[in-house]
Amino acid sequence: MDDQAVNVLLLERLLSGAGYSDISSTQNPTEVMALHRQNRYDLILLNLNMPEMDGFQVMECLKAIETKSTLPVLVITAQPNEKLRALKVGALDFISKPFEVAEVLARVQNLLQVRLLNFETQKLYEQVLIEQDLSEMLLNNMLPQAIAERLKGRSKLMANLLNQAIVDSYANVTVLFADIVGFTAFSQLVCPEVMVDVLNDLFTRFDHIAEHRSLEKIKTIGDSYMAAAGLPVVVSDHADRAAHMAQRVGSI
Repeated sequence: MDDQAVNVLLLERLLSGAGYSDISSTQNPTEVMALHRQNRYDLILLNLNMPEMDGFQVMECLKAIETKSTLPVLVITAQPNEKLRALKVGALDFISKPFEVAEVLARVQNLLQVRLLNFETQKLYEQVLIEQDLSEMLLNNMLPQAIAERLKGRSKLMANLLNQAIVDSYANVTVLFADIVGFTAFSQLVCPEVMVDVLNDLFTRFDHIAEHRSLEKIKTIGDSYMAAAGLPVVVSDHADRAAHMAQRVGSI
């Protein structure tokens, strides 16, 4: 973006000669925002001194588009006193006029590499969030909720304290393991969607019974359901509670 055609032509030739193929240009600063919305440029070479709308105004408008990342702007200026101001406004770097070919290409390459690394970092961060959600889901499915919540809350653990942080011991616990009789034969007669709906309905009922009898669901495995009485809160009648739940479950 430069209001001088000769500068635009020179930069286009420099970049094309260096192997960059996806290049567009304009001499009208008011077009920059629309072009960036359409193309999402990895880098914008922006002149500062222009009539009607200067480069500082253009950068302020670009901030409305780049709300979650830095401005991909490399400013072009012949005024040394404008460089610091441009960086404070949000520019990544600057090129001095008159152009030096080696400087232009070096700064363009450096900024594109930084932007690529930023994209890769963002993707890794998003992947970490996905894996964290998956880990939490697995924790909740395989551990009593109270224990899973406690583990999730301990994000910073010292290696030598790891065992103390995650190991629990319960001297008196009764475990209930419920298996659905005849489910294998039933599953062969229905489609997977119906089978999943039936399991979800049954296990939801099991959850209500477990909650009513103060049992902690441990996990569901296929057509089986496991719960425990006496954890994470120790109780003296753990066996009775598990027996009452077994009776209710058997009547469903």
